[in-house]
Amino acid sequence: MEREEIKTLLASIEKQVSSSILGGMEETYDELERMGFIAYHPDEAHPSVTITQKGMDYLENN
Repeated sequence: MEREEIKTLLASIEKQVSSSILGGMEETYDELERMGFIAYHPDEAHPSVTITQKGMDYLENN
C-alpha cells in the first residue's frame, strides 16, 4: 500500500469516531491493522475500525 493511500484512508477514519466498514475493503483494513495504524472490529454487529495512536502519528508526520 502506498503512503498516499494510507494517509487518505487514515484521514477518513480520523474524521469519524468509528468508521463503518466499507464493503470489499476488508483486506485493506487487515493490512492497516497489521501495520498498527487501526484497530479493526469485524465481529461487532456493525463492523468498524478506529485509528490508533500509531495511525495518528503517521498522519501527522508523513
